[in-house]
Amino acid sequence: MSEGQVAAGYEPVRVAFDRVLAAAEGTGAAVAVWRGGEWVVDLWGGRADAAGTRRWQRDSLVQPYSVSKPFAAVCALLLAARGALDLDAPVARYWPEFSAPATVRQVLSHQAGVVALTEPVPTEVFYDWDRLCALLAAQPPAWPPGTAHGESALFYGHLVGEIVRRVDGRRLGRFLREEVCGPLGLDVAVGLDADQRARAVELTGFESQRGGSQGGESRPALYAAATGNPPGNLDPAVVNGAAWRAAEIPAVNAHGTARGIAGLYAALLRGDLLPEAVLREATTAHCSGPDAVMGGHSAWGLGFGVDEDGYGMGGLGGNYAGASRTGAYAIAFVTGTLGGFDRLDAVENALRGVLGLPPLE
Repeated sequence: MSEGQVAAGYEPVRVAFDRVLAAAEGTGAAVAVWRGGEWVVDLWGGRADAAGTRRWQRDSLVQPYSVSKPFAAVCALLLAARGALDLDAPVARYWPEFSAPATVRQVLSHQAGVVALTEPVPTEVFYDWDRLCALLAAQPPAWPPGTAHGESALFYGHLVGEIVRRVDGRRLGRFLREEVCGPLGLDVAVGLDADQRARAVELTGFESQRGGSQGGESRPALYAAATGNPPGNLDPAVVNGAAWRAAEIPAVNAHGTARGIAGLYAALLRGDLLPEAVLREATTAHCSGPDAVMGGHSAWGLGFGVDEDGYGMGGLGGNYAGASRTGAYAIAFVTGTLGGFDRLDAVENALRGVLGLPPLE
């Protein structure tokens, strides 16, 4: 049912993934795992559009929502590693118009409080980088920076990306292409060209994401404002459209293959991207506890969610990419049919069973 390869001994991962594909009501999925210097899992399958006129290919690109955020973060971390960016400097040192009294570190670790716009704005603001950055620069934070934390769901990429642009001169999509994805050979991009848009998977299953509940409980009051203004990120006509895919919305609209996305974490595990000291700092919790935007518990490093097993980032609809320190592997699971994380759990726990590791809960 799936296409691609698994290394000898990893067949249970294919079995689990094939079950995911069999249950998919919309478009398909892909999973990739790197361990021990090689790709031990590289699988994909299902439809690439709802009508079934295209099949998911090895080079099909999918938007994994917030799995995009660490790709923005590593751009800033590279500048910090080169001495061009001081993580403890106020953002206003580099971006004078930015009014919130936050440091770069607080932006990277979701502590800056710039998570929602007070005034309603239209979807088209997503497509105007300068306008959205001007709105963010003028926006009072939802809490005094450093006193709480909450995921900047829609704006993290603009906050980090504008700091990168002010320091380096390049927009984040170009910096990512020239400094990260290009050198590492990762098929991931923010702001797709026409050829890349032709490879993009249609996202389906949006009805599963509406309602704003988490584990049967209501989200915090900030959630609706932080995820719904500008509107459109849960509108299939918007996110499957050419304008959205061509725009740079780095908090949510990177597009990549599972192997390309997992490749970021493989590079981090190998030490090919960031110096060890910078990676250690980035993957150590800078804050933990109730998330003021998403609800529930979260622990943030500098762009990464962190836990006892490792670091990574989940994305709306059941997407995930990360690195397991205990298992010494990098993994990405990306899906065209939005749903829950039970599919990821089934596939990753099959992997962990192969490796003799306890399942993740």
